[in-house]
Amino acid sequence: QVRLVESGGGLVQPGGSLRLSCAASRSISSIMVMGWYRQAPGKERESVAAITTGAATVYADSVKGRFTISRDNAKNTVYLQMNSLKPEDTAVYYCMVRTLSQTYWGQGTQVTVSS
Repeated sequence: QVRLVESGGGLVQPGGSLRLSCAASRSISSIMVMGWYRQAPGKERESVAAITTGAATVYADSVKGRFTISRDNAKNTVYLQMNSLKPEDTAVYYCMVRTLSQTYWGQGTQVTVSS
């Protein structure tokens, strides 16, 4: 199976920042959407942010104004810049890539916001 390589998670204090990255295999084609989901303990996985093939962006209300999704087409990589982090942002963050034929998921990276 194709692998999405995530990095950038870690422990940060409230108000701090983290930058997540997700590099997709060069072999992946016909990408429709790249995005980020998160899953907190005892919670269902939820959408955080997404960027379409047309470069339109969508954010969850809970992160709007604090998180920024971007992409680097040359590197086949999507990023999530997370600022003003709150304890409620604590979760495992998953990269997602949707093509015409399949949806791919990263392995997940832990983000913990705590003092």
